[in-house]
Amino acid sequence: MQNERRGEKVGWICGWLGSYLWVLVLAVLFFFQGKGREGIVGLTLAGLGGFYIFSCAPWRHPVTPYWRLMIRLYLVLLTAVAWAVWSFGGWKGSGLNWWSFFLLLPVFAPLLTIGRRTWSDGSAREKT
Repeated sequence: MQNERRGEKVGWICGWLGSYLWVLVLAVLFFFQGKGREGIVGLTLAGLGGFYIFSCAPWRHPVTPYWRLMIRLYLVLLTAVAWAVWSFGGWKGSGLNWWSFFLLLPVFAPLLTIGRRTWSDGSAREKT
């Protein structure tokens, strides 16, 4: 029973790691550009995201709704977006406008689709 629900675990870890990969790449890029402060903040955000990926893993908290587990990850991710905008010179320097916020809406789809479910819900479904 060691490999029970292995695909879901891999999906959680790899999916979230993929969503934070751009933060890590951008932080390293800032270091090469001589922007040490921006690089350190980016590495800190990427590290915090990595910490929450594993500490908020649903199999560690089987009765906690997914939305509660994902909220920390989303907050760090939104903070990373704000950091990126700030690092590129603020709102005007980044070339964004108000319509750009609509591009973030699909990112929140998991909160709506699986937010109320728990890890133990999947275990119960597997037994039937």
